[in-house]
Amino acid sequence: EVHFVESGGGTVQPGGTLTLFCEASGFPFSSYAMGWFRQAPGKDREFVAAVNWNGINSYYADSVKGRFTVSRDNAKNTVSLQMTSLKPEDTAVYLCNAAGSARSNGKLIWGPEYDSWGQGTQVTVSS
Repeated sequence: EVHFVESGGGTVQPGGTLTLFCEASGFPFSSYAMGWFRQAPGKDREFVAAVNWNGINSYYADSVKGRFTVSRDNAKNTVSLQMTSLKPEDTAVYLCNAAGSARSNGKLIWGPEYDSWGQGTQVTVSS
């Protein structure tokens, strides 16, 4: 059974920093790209960042590029998301999943590989 456990969220002021963690199990972790997604109240879930199977290549939504860094540890089946210069619009529940991509109009579109999701971790950016 696929299982994701996210942690590390909290409340920070604009400009602050948080690092999120995800522990995955139930599938061959090192064979998959891993992704972070987020869902704000009243909005659809959206892609945030992904890292390929060996951690060498990473991909980001335009809204977080230059501020967030995704990384993984295949020995521990974990993926992290370091978030800096946080903005109020980053407020959301953050979730991880194995990630897959397809090319559309010259751009890579990322989505989750599995229908199963963890509880997520809440990030609130507010003064």
